[in-house]
Amino acid sequence: MTIPAVALRGMTILPGMVAHFDISREKSMKAIEEAMMGEQNVFLVTQKDVEKSEPEIEDLYPVGMVAKIKQVIKMQNGIVRILVEGEKRARLCALIAQSPSLLAEVAYFEEEEGVYSAEEKEGMRRAIEETYLRYASLNPKIGKEFLRQAVEVRDAEKFMDLIANHMPVHYEEKQRYLEAVTLTARYEALMEILLRETSVFAIKKDFQAKVKERVDKNQREYLLREQMKVIREELGEDHTDSDADTFLTALQKLDAKKEVKEKIRKEITRFKNLSYSSSESAVARGYVETLLDLPWEKASLDNTDLKNAEKVLNEDHYGLEKVKERMLEFLAVRNLTDKGESPIICLVGPPGTGKTSIARSVAKALEKKYVRICLGGVRDEAEIRGHRRTYVGSMPGRIVTGLRTAGVKNPLMLLDEIDKVSRDYRGDTASALLEVLDSEQNHKFRDHYIEIPVDLSEVLFIATANSTQNIPKPLLDRMELIEVGSYTENEKMHIAKEHLIRKQLKKNGLKKGQFAVSGEALATMIRSYTREAGVRGLERNIGELCRKAAREIYEGHKKKVSVTKKNLGQFLGKEKYSFDLAGKENEIGVVRGLAWTSVGGDTLEVEVNVMPGKGEFRLTGQLGDVMKESAQAGISYIRSVSGEYKIPKTFFKEHDIHIHIPEGAVPKDGPSAGITMATAMLSAILKQKVRADVAMTGEITLRGRVLPIGGLKEKLLAAKNAGVLTVCIPKKNKKDVDEVADEIKQGLQINYVETMRDVLGIALV
Repeated sequence: MTIPAVALRGMTILPGMVAHFDISREKSMKAIEEAMMGEQNVFLVTQKDVEKSEPEIEDLYPVGMVAKIKQVIKMQNGIVRILVEGEKRARLCALIAQSPSLLAEVAYFEEEEGVYSAEEKEGMRRAIEETYLRYASLNPKIGKEFLRQAVEVRDAEKFMDLIANHMPVHYEEKQRYLEAVTLTARYEALMEILLRETSVFAIKKDFQAKVKERVDKNQREYLLREQMKVIREELGEDHTDSDADTFLTALQKLDAKKEVKEKIRKEITRFKNLSYSSSESAVARGYVETLLDLPWEKASLDNTDLKNAEKVLNEDHYGLEKVKERMLEFLAVRNLTDKGESPIICLVGPPGTGKTSIARSVAKALEKKYVRICLGGVRDEAEIRGHRRTYVGSMPGRIVTGLRTAGVKNPLMLLDEIDKVSRDYRGDTASALLEVLDSEQNHKFRDHYIEIPVDLSEVLFIATANSTQNIPKPLLDRMELIEVGSYTENEKMHIAKEHLIRKQLKKNGLKKGQFAVSGEALATMIRSYTREAGVRGLERNIGELCRKAAREIYEGHKKKVSVTKKNLGQFLGKEKYSFDLAGKENEIGVVRGLAWTSVGGDTLEVEVNVMPGKGEFRLTGQLGDVMKESAQAGISYIRSVSGEYKIPKTFFKEHDIHIHIPEGAVPKDGPSAGITMATAMLSAILKQKVRADVAMTGEITLRGRVLPIGGLKEKLLAAKNAGVLTVCIPKKNKKDVDEVADEIKQGLQINYVETMRDVLGIALV
């Protein structure tokens, strides 16, 4: 049949359904007018896309409803409200006309007669009824009156249509029911809708019950808390409650693991129940505040730019290649593995060589938070591990305090002067550091005060020390050693020009054009006004120059101050140091040795006199036990080879030997003067001269073998400064010479010796 049609948006009309809807489209109004002029029947079909204003046949669902128009009411703004009653399903076959109104060709579906028995229909009806009653019990919007009327409908088809009409579901669900032509299909579609809606309402009801229970509990707690608040106010203890609320708010924002949060929550509850005036309340408050301040899971983002890190390190420091290389390696590994283990590095070297400042530069390059912990003189184990909370005035250890200060769990932590920690009856501080500096253990570091394991595995530890001799072996084993050697004169010149002068100008309020210092003046300052491995003394001298220049400029005497070699004495006074230069004449019993000191290398002259006596052996010049033993070993070696050098057998009984090392007020010790003393003694005994341009270092054995020594770079540097041309060093130290800068080795003839015979062959004239 051909019939006027109206395309509905967001709505589906079902059989037996009385509904009203508004129309505003011109063609829909024309279709209603045509229907009213005929039998008042209209075909209502739903659009697939509600946004479409001019739907084609493919934009409409294939099944619609032929409905009877009951009422037409004209509203304001040209809108017409239509009241219809759905009569029969029909299939949309074609759209005959689109203008001026929709005209559709539809076909009714064939009636199902005798397909289902009465029992089958009744079975379907009862199944739907049971499910609907269960659904109605969960949905409070289903009225009891409608429920009673619906149950009285005995016809299965009418009952299903009635239930489908009153189900508050989306129009697409109703469309599925409309398209179910057979009774079985309709039953299945409706049952599916009912079961799903029942399940949804059951879940919703369960959620509502839980929420209500929680709200009731919160309401009860609120009332009790308000009552408690009033009681506390009456007792003058209302501060505790407000503090506890502040702590709970902070706890919600805290980024930490569940166990940590649970522990803090317990401590807050405990604090809340304490009397405000009690001393325990203050202890509990301090503990909770400390726990909340710690960065449990908060970490900063490292700068992963390798070139930027290299640039920052080179700008801040001249030299120190090994340290820079190690830091760049660490950053490269971190970039490749996303995390990578943080190394535990120990920088060992003389004072003033930039160990502390390089750590600050590394933090700047990696954009890490920087924390410095000075361990010099720390002798209480609690300084590292914290005090137990049972003690009055207890507090966390320096490591945890450092983390708290940094505010992140992955800062760079500098453990300064780790070789200066000491021990007493209160515990061994170095042993307490074992867990801190062990990458296998420090992910669960236990501080006595905190009691909760603290993760230190992401902290980049850098330790500094002047010497490894005072660091216990187990602690030393956990760290990666990088030696920071003494600076050469050339390196000191570079550091002064590139860093120290600029720093002191800024510190003393001078501009670049107001002060200048010549290269010759700098060289004189390095050589004659300082004697050190680092550059601290040099920086102090530059600072003194800047201060004097600042006064001259401020008083208006000069606009610019220039320091040269000639006027340097006017600023710094007379020269303080002079190098003990190599002698020009070869002498008997005088040999120059090379020594390592805490401020770099130095040369020492060993003098030996042989005189008639009773065979006494005397040592003077503040010698330590090791040097005394070296001298004893040297004389024993000489006596064992006396036959080779035609020394009379009675010589050692009839002569006294006196070894003296000048600068007697300065203590001297170490295992590197053995061959020096042996050479001097043999020279004095044989009355044979020793070359004045030779210096030597090495330990001697009873059989005359030469053993390796340490501090080679500093010793070679001292030899060069003293004007020595030839140096004798143990052959086993050859590998160390390869690491010494060419600048130091240039102009030096280095001889590698294995036995005393090699030494004597070079040194004796």
